[in-house]
Amino acid sequence: MTSETPSPLATERAELLARLAQPVTYDVAVIGGGATGLGVALDAAARGFSVVLLESHDFAKGTSSRATKLVHGGVRYLAQGNIALVREALHERTTLLRNAPHLAQPLAFVMPSYKLWETPFYGAGLKMYDALAGKAGLGPTEFLGRMETLRCLPTAMADGLKGGVKYWDGQFDDARLALALARTAARQGALVLNYCPVTDLLYEGGKVAGLVCEDAETSRRFDVRARCVINATGVWVDGLRQRDGQAQGLNVKPMVAPSQGVHIVVDREFLPSDHALMVPKTADGRVLFAVPWLGKLILGTTDSPRQDLAREPQAMREEVAFILGESARYLRRAPRVEDVRSIWVGLRPLVKPQDEDGGNTKSISREHTVLASRSGLVTVTGGKWTTYRAMAEDVLRKCMDEHLLPSRPGGVTVTLPMVGADGRKGGQGLSAPQGLHSYGSEAQAVARLPGADAVLAPGLTESMVRFAVRYEYARTVEDVLARRARILFLDARLAASLAPRVADILVEELPGHDPQLAAFLALAQQYASVPA
Repeated sequence: MTSETPSPLATERAELLARLAQPVTYDVAVIGGGATGLGVALDAAARGFSVVLLESHDFAKGTSSRATKLVHGGVRYLAQGNIALVREALHERTTLLRNAPHLAQPLAFVMPSYKLWETPFYGAGLKMYDALAGKAGLGPTEFLGRMETLRCLPTAMADGLKGGVKYWDGQFDDARLALALARTAARQGALVLNYCPVTDLLYEGGKVAGLVCEDAETSRRFDVRARCVINATGVWVDGLRQRDGQAQGLNVKPMVAPSQGVHIVVDREFLPSDHALMVPKTADGRVLFAVPWLGKLILGTTDSPRQDLAREPQAMREEVAFILGESARYLRRAPRVEDVRSIWVGLRPLVKPQDEDGGNTKSISREHTVLASRSGLVTVTGGKWTTYRAMAEDVLRKCMDEHLLPSRPGGVTVTLPMVGADGRKGGQGLSAPQGLHSYGSEAQAVARLPGADAVLAPGLTESMVRFAVRYEYARTVEDVLARRARILFLDARLAASLAPRVADILVEELPGHDPQLAAFLALAQQYASVPA
């Protein structure tokens, strides 16, 4: 493994704020540090544009850290006949796995069949999936007999099992990929800053000319001028759109219908396999996954309409009951409430037609939408993690079509590796607990920091915490235990027990800074609590 030494100035906040205060006009200002915004910032910087990206909380704090951890073409979209969307996603799947091999790898899925028609029916569809992938395929679809299916899924319900279908997709570490995007964009020259919410837009002659932001830690205010301002705030895009509309005397209709996805994490003993279980149609027509990830098992997900836009949405009792109940139909020993290690919820920004009231989110588009307002504010929302790079290209194409940016060729990120990528596959893969292999070519740089031998938990050392603060923009206990290490998402009670020591290290690294320990302990309690 090669050594890659990160710049010691990469996340020095005082320097970042000093750069933000400089009286320059950026080509591109991106609002929102999730998958979409970070993808846009990286693409724009790689094309040579000057870029600033501002995130109100931490990178991937919202939806982008709460995915089902799958890099996929979208089997269900194939069933809906959306061939173009599947083909694009399969192409992007390959690009992502190649450019971030330490954070994304192939994963085998098995659909167990309990009716004779299921194996040939679903197998035929998945053979089409293979055909659409072409040379980008990760492995051939296989028809499995009963015993082969049980070898892949040793704890699957054996009664009535006829066989199964095995196919390939990918999985990844979403929050760490978001962080890699941020750091890669910074290496391309972009200024990226978390905990710096945008509070207003600047106008000249009725056109957006920049934004106003405020450092959340010092309340220091900055006016940032930019030729092109991009609203990439995910499920929260309508707030900024409506503010922009008010400035023009317009009534702007919401374009997002939020949908809530719940995930439950349990121990791997419930499915001790490197294969994921996929049920294409549950009792209510949804898809159920049981995915091995970082030493645990993720069960999910739901798709429930939601009206509010909570930063930390909570699972509804019926959603947890649904996931556990459906799991009991397919696993011999099904998890119970007391087996739950963590529950986390993400809000998906589903795009609704203007005449759609947002009632049934399964009928609303998963595809992304890019639009420009009369003032020139460019908004992007919708889509999914797998296609973040293609979404970024579409956003910049829109900016150029609107003459907000000069035309420059795209495709620059197709072969651009993420920070930590060294051209080789990533270590033990994402079935194993997080460890140094998750850092790719930066592993030796992590190991050289103080505390490399001080193990806080499996896959987490004191040196990793220090690396998170020095080079990965971490400011709080939550940043470290939720998104640099994924322990909050894997075992909330374990995360709570580690929090005081992590807070101590943060104080050592950032003297006088509040690591927000109490807030994290309250959050960990929420993730550990099953709704009554």
